[in-house]
Amino acid sequence: MNKKDDHIALLLKRIPESPGVYQYFDKDGQIIYVGKAKNLHRRVNSYFNKDHQSSKTRQLVSHIADIRYVVVASEQDAFLLENNLIKQYQPRYNILLKDGKSYPSICITKEAYPRIFKTRTINKKAGEYYGPYSFGNTVEMVLELIHKLYPIRTCNMPLTADSIEKKKVRVCLKYHLKNCCGICEGKGKEEYGEWIDQARKLIKGDAHEIGHQLEEQMLALAAEMKYEEAADLKRKIELLEQFKSKTIITNSSAKDTDVFGYDEQDDKVYIAMLHVHNGSIVQGQTIEYRRKMEEEKEELLAMGMMELRERLESETKDVIVPFIPEVFDDSLHIHIAVSGDKKKLLDLAMQNVRQYKLDRLKQDDKLNPEQRGVRILTELQQMMGLEKMPKWIDCFDNSNIQGESAVAGCVVYRMAKPSKSDYKKFDIKTVEGPDDYASMREVVRRRYQHLLDENGQMPDLIIADGGLGQMHAIREAVEDQLGLRIPIAGLKKNDKHRTQTLLFGFPPKEISMPVTSEVFRLLTNIQDEVHRFAISFHKAKRSKAQIHSQLDDLQGVGEVTKQKILTHFGSVKRARAASKDEWIKLLGKRRGSDIYEQIQAKISL
Repeated sequence: MNKKDDHIALLLKRIPESPGVYQYFDKDGQIIYVGKAKNLHRRVNSYFNKDHQSSKTRQLVSHIADIRYVVVASEQDAFLLENNLIKQYQPRYNILLKDGKSYPSICITKEAYPRIFKTRTINKKAGEYYGPYSFGNTVEMVLELIHKLYPIRTCNMPLTADSIEKKKVRVCLKYHLKNCCGICEGKGKEEYGEWIDQARKLIKGDAHEIGHQLEEQMLALAAEMKYEEAADLKRKIELLEQFKSKTIITNSSAKDTDVFGYDEQDDKVYIAMLHVHNGSIVQGQTIEYRRKMEEEKEELLAMGMMELRERLESETKDVIVPFIPEVFDDSLHIHIAVSGDKKKLLDLAMQNVRQYKLDRLKQDDKLNPEQRGVRILTELQQMMGLEKMPKWIDCFDNSNIQGESAVAGCVVYRMAKPSKSDYKKFDIKTVEGPDDYASMREVVRRRYQHLLDENGQMPDLIIADGGLGQMHAIREAVEDQLGLRIPIAGLKKNDKHRTQTLLFGFPPKEISMPVTSEVFRLLTNIQDEVHRFAISFHKAKRSKAQIHSQLDDLQGVGEVTKQKILTHFGSVKRARAASKDEWIKLLGKRRGSDIYEQIQAKISL
């Protein structure tokens, strides 16, 4: 052993079997990893006493030059200390928290006559902030309702009691449109503070209380026969009810609840939080973690819950989660929702986290277009259990009408994108009549025999635009006739001739996938493309055959004359229906009359 190994071995013996936090240092004295454990001795020794499958873990262990630890009273204390140390030192091997775009909040300014508006900049000296909001158009909906209910100002004028008294600012168009009380001229000074208080309650989610107050005021005004003012309050109550119908997704029994959604993609983890107050979602945010080691989802959810509750300053004790986190505060009431209003809330949190993941993936795809192809093909590889990623995919389809003008097409996808320069067309040469399986065997054999002869690269995956029969035909050509070993799949269709599921293996097994998944969209795209390619080739061949049988058999009609006829008449059908004078006008008296007579003779047969 060298000195480093001796030092580590001595430390490992001393570490107690207690809850706590451990810190790994490199040779330069920098913290490279912070972890927590119920049993420090067992956890830390596990890094050095077994072989790790993860290359990241092996790399971490190779850089550990020193170990320190802190013993705490409970696992919860260890979790809190670990979180604080990670934030303070940001060790290179710990999970990375990635903040995406900043989300909007609602600001109520600290002015004599406050304004209320949306902002992404937080300056707590200038105002009080509510949010952030990471979903839907909630901010716009709240602000729109506030300005419809209360005529508070939206201008940026620096209004003070002195400026109002000296009439330094005059009312603008919004006052005349009754969208502002005209506070700049001192109008509505008595009510302004009350309007701001009501707006604050609305932002906090107390829509029920505001509605109740407005209803009481309306009834009082009606009793005093102040019908016009009562009607104005009725209009405001209706606006409030419309707002509640769009934002309230639980009943009023859901007072204060934090709801968490969880999703992941490769080494990226996404956690969303919705804060619900009186049935309304009043706050929401999603964060992204980057896995560094082999962290379990329960640990990641616990970290995300702590981070988000701290950010949104939530003190509620009721929490809804998709699964139980690794560590949580004993004072919290953790629920895994399975039905009812709580399940609706959980579904909404999951919807938000999935949308966030999709947005982030799209953003990453724009920055690195190849990354999307790698991600989709890696998922397809895992679903099918392939030895390697299917970077090159061939897909075949036949097209004919009762065996006539029989053709086939092969489309090529490289890195999940069509490679049109590699597409191949095949005239069926050896098959008589409508035999799709025999046609498939012929074109597949020809395709890969040519690649063998040219010593070319073979595809990573072959897909048939059909089911079991087409797959067997391809297998006979590839394996039995050519002796190749290439994975073969089929695309099973539903009654509407649309992609339904993927078939793979012999005997084939169905591989189901969500219709919204990127893999499903890729396979559907491939199937549509090969069908289009084969059909267009078939139509072109059939059209050429029709033109040949009716024009090319005429005496005195060469390629130049045929093109001239088709350009002038537009089709063979119109040419046959044309008068003798039209033919003479197009080709001259002698040739025009001769061709017209030939066509009439054929029509009469």
